[in-house]
Amino acid sequence: MKSLKINLEENVDFGKLSELLIQIKGIRSVEIIDESNVESDLKKAVDKGKQQLKSGDYDSLVNDLFETFLNKKP
Repeated sequence: MKSLKINLEENVDFGKLSELLIQIKGIRSVEIIDESNVESDLKKAVDKGKQQLKSGDYDSLVNDLFETFLNKKP
């Protein structure tokens, strides 16, 4: 899967932007992530961890958790 990163200004209407992008052929989904919010990284790690637990991929789960908490972005 490929993704596109777009940096937005503070006062952007996320709902309207999402609606606009979803209408473009080839765009499957739109996810707005606030990188200034550490909770976004934590939520992604927890969601991915749930899938890894279900599949029994414990080594990757531990590695991903360490990477998330020890390699914080400046």
